[in-house]
Amino acid sequence: MNIDKFKAGTLKKQYGYSSFSPELVNHEWLITDTKINKLLSDTDRKLGELNAFSMLIPDVDYFIKMHIAKEATKSSRIEGTQTSIEEALQNEEYINPEKIDDWKEVHNYIEAMNYSIKQLDKLSLSSRLLRQTHKILLQGVRGKHKLPGDFRTSQNWIGGSSLKDAAFIPPNHDEVADLIGDLEKFINNDELQIPSLIRIAIAHYHFETIHPFLDGNGRLGRLLITLYLVSNKIISKPTLYLSDFFEKNRNHYYDNLTIVRSKNSLTQWLTFFLVGVLETAQNSIGTFNEIIKLRRVVEEKKIITLGKRVPKALELMRYLYSKPIVDANEIATALDVNISTAHRLSQDFEKLKILIEQTGNKRNRVFIFEDYVKLFR
Repeated sequence: MNIDKFKAGTLKKQYGYSSFSPELVNHEWLITDTKINKLLSDTDRKLGELNAFSMLIPDVDYFIKMHIAKEATKSSRIEGTQTSIEEALQNEEYINPEKIDDWKEVHNYIEAMNYSIKQLDKLSLSSRLLRQTHKILLQGVRGKHKLPGDFRTSQNWIGGSSLKDAAFIPPNHDEVADLIGDLEKFINNDELQIPSLIRIAIAHYHFETIHPFLDGNGRLGRLLITLYLVSNKIISKPTLYLSDFFEKNRNHYYDNLTIVRSKNSLTQWLTFFLVGVLETAQNSIGTFNEIIKLRRVVEEKKIITLGKRVPKALELMRYLYSKPIVDANEIATALDVNISTAHRLSQDFEKLKILIEQTGNKRNRVFIFEDYVKLFR
């Protein structure tokens, strides 16, 4: 199907409202728009550059943990949470009780991302994996009573306080199983000659249109993008996350999804999506470059001055790259040293201006690797 002839779906009359029933997507798609094809080429090339960085940087998995923390913070913020990346990196005991629910939602997202990426080694990107991931997203937080891990069995809506004033009403729950089945086939159908980025752009739009769960659809739909890119080896490591771009352009994000449904036009959505991937890949490359520069200064100019304590100091640095806000007890556990050694290391790092103490307390002191964290703000 040429996307110029695309028909998004139809309105179906229900009792007192009309739901939107999307067309199936598991078929060929033809894109003749030269601007989209040029943008697709540029984006593919930039992803290749990002892949090169992720393959060449030593200990890249430490840095990826920070990318995941940033993604969890941004994706959750789109849904209304107020957790900052600094708070997301804090241990639970240091979180303001008034913000603990938001903190838990962000950490559920981190856990869900880590779990689902690991599961890709033995599971395809399937409805089964999405349900398992959804269950983790909603465990013990707002939405915990909205069928975590199960597709909805009732009507939901987007915007407004009820079905009567909703901005958008997804398909009736009786259609969800078939629509998700079609989406699963579309994602995994190797016979379709569709560029990968076009396929996941369509898949993300379609998932958000189906809205198959009672809660958590936005977060899971954005997580789906990274899972697809990793499972299809478009990126070798999970280094690309679009929630920061979507959060910065939130109105355009929702408007472009709406345009697909209301005007049967995929062009604007595909353009927006590809621009998001291109900009995000470029930003990720920039972040990796800054990490390399910072690492060189810290390890080759500062830590080298610590003499016999250099090995343990380098071990602490590796830990800080994945968890840059710590206290002495955490350092002792992570490095398997006694608490006095942990205190000495934190003092060394404070003197070298690698760590900054946050609390101003003499006890229960918390330190932040500020120069590193600000790269992810």
